[in-house]
Amino acid sequence: MDHLVLQKMQRLKGMLGKTAKLLHSARMVLSLLGAMEKTAKDGTAGVPNLQLYDLKTGKCLKSFIQKKMQNWCPCWAEDESICARSVNNEIHFFEKNEFNTIAHKLHLQKVSDFVLSPGSQPNKVAVYVPGSKGAPSFVRLYQYPNFGGPQSALANKSFFKADKVTMLWNKKATAVLVIASTEVDKTGASYYGEQTLHYIATNGESAVVQLPKTGPIYDVVWNPNSTEFCVVYGFMPAKATVFNLKCDPVFDFGTGPRNAVYYNPSGHILVLAGFGNLRGQMEVWDVKNYKLISKPLGSDSTYFAWCPDGEHFVTATCAPRLRVGNGYKIWHYTGSVLHQYEVPVNEELWQVSWQPFLDGIFPTKAVTYQAVPSELPNAEPKPAQAYRPPALRNKPVTSSKLHEDEPPQNMKPQPGSIDKPLSKTALKNQRKHEAKKAAKQEARVDGSQESALPPATQNIPCNPMPAVTSGDPEVDKKIKNLKKKLKAIEQLKEQAASGKQLEKNQLEKIQKEGSLLQELEDLELGF
Repeated sequence: MDHLVLQKMQRLKGMLGKTAKLLHSARMVLSLLGAMEKTAKDGTAGVPNLQLYDLKTGKCLKSFIQKKMQNWCPCWAEDESICARSVNNEIHFFEKNEFNTIAHKLHLQKVSDFVLSPGSQPNKVAVYVPGSKGAPSFVRLYQYPNFGGPQSALANKSFFKADKVTMLWNKKATAVLVIASTEVDKTGASYYGEQTLHYIATNGESAVVQLPKTGPIYDVVWNPNSTEFCVVYGFMPAKATVFNLKCDPVFDFGTGPRNAVYYNPSGHILVLAGFGNLRGQMEVWDVKNYKLISKPLGSDSTYFAWCPDGEHFVTATCAPRLRVGNGYKIWHYTGSVLHQYEVPVNEELWQVSWQPFLDGIFPTKAVTYQAVPSELPNAEPKPAQAYRPPALRNKPVTSSKLHEDEPPQNMKPQPGSIDKPLSKTALKNQRKHEAKKAAKQEARVDGSQESALPPATQNIPCNPMPAVTSGDPEVDKKIKNLKKKLKAIEQLKEQAASGKQLEKNQLEKIQKEGSLLQELEDLELGF
């Protein structure tokens, strides 16, 4: 029993540490005393278990009775002018840290969660109400303190299939991304439930973000410029795509072993990474030109953070996620390790943080693609090789990939630029077609030689040759349709060459060009 009590106390201590980190600028600290449910047996209110302290004076400003374990933490605006707290079917707002007076209330039946917007005033708040009895769930956006009912809402988005949501404001507080999740996928496609992504703007616009690949949503991050966001999604290997404010795809990074995305503070460099149960592979991209800068490997990393200068980032292996090999590395975005620290044996590393700086202190620098020199040797371990039985070790290695990675859209081969290996039947047919083509060419040469007659003969009048036809109206009709399709394909190729983004069905038409040409040749050689 003592051991269990000690574990609970350690968990509460960890929760307090995280809360203090969130509220470091608010000069407040929360104190959770005892269990979250603290009521007397006679039904009266029990001992307050949530207390707010002023860190400068150590004075307890207010005590609350917090009954629910979820979404219990109060939330402050960045300028500390507003503090919000969820209470039953209401959200209470306090101004200037005066907790004895509730400045405003937002009443919504069964309201479950809320998020205050970043930045300066006017502050906005996003609230979530789960669905019940066939009614859909919804998220509404309000501007503080205009809470006069549904008509006062800036925007409203309803959706089904949501047991819980995660709401993400962009930096300019103009839009919110909502990740709706269900605990169980009724189709049975995923063990981890089902997830959808929704976009809601303060001007009233809303949309469902269409993700081309099915599977879980691993990470969603706004670009600091607030004009685009990146999503990592789909069954492994996962896809990553950048979307604009119209929820249209801007760039597709293809697939790979990744489950996280990180924009640097300036928003012009992006890192795709695979941490946790993945090997720590990273891809550093130039966002403006969508060009790959480097592909470093941070093995066993459990933490990643950009430096405020936007040029360096840190990866760390921390306890309790991993208790072996704790330490951290400081990288330049070109892939060079500039500093490395390993924790001594029998010690643990729990947290790594950059020194904070105000926005705008570090100017945005142009992206470079040449690796920055480092005094540290490249000691990253080589990728582990798959086990091979002794009987196969002296034989050539054959590819045994379970999934083929899809390259980024700017690295995909153009349709028809790469010839796939042909089967035996296809090779046989190809030889036949080449023989027919050679015979036809010889016949044309013989005809041209016969036409090269003396001038006297050439002056003999003759009837013009009629247009060559097969004699079969059906075949002529097929030839005409094939030429029409090939002409349309040529137009699509010209549009793609000019930089126009083609649709999926148009790309599929271009890929059929080879088979159409072959079919046309077969029909023409048949008569």
